[in-house]
Amino acid sequence: QVQLVESGGGLVQPGGSLRLSCAASRYRFLIYDMGWYRQAPGKQRELVAGITSGTSTNYADFVKGRFTISRDGAKNTVYLQMNSLKPEDTAVYYCNARIAPFEYWGQGTQVTVSS
Repeated sequence: QVQLVESGGGLVQPGGSLRLSCAASRYRFLIYDMGWYRQAPGKQRELVAGITSGTSTNYADFVKGRFTISRDGAKNTVYLQMNSLKPEDTAVYYCNARIAPFEYWGQGTQVTVSS
């Protein structure tokens, strides 16, 4: 069982930045592939960025060049640095950990981009 706790969400103006953190409870955190997803009201949950156990990364087209995912094995934490935020980035952001056949989710953190 893996427990994931997100933090770092909040209200930010357009063009601003936030850094989300996801702390994992699990020993051997580095063997898990990790990801950030988001869900806006009335929309389906969608992948924002992922990082594998081998530290390969992938990004949704709508965040390329603005968001960066990273992980710190010593702190069992994965980060999402979000720059140049837009109002359409407003959503609940969820942390995800997976190693087949298991998958775990955090409780989510709200990000609101508004002036």
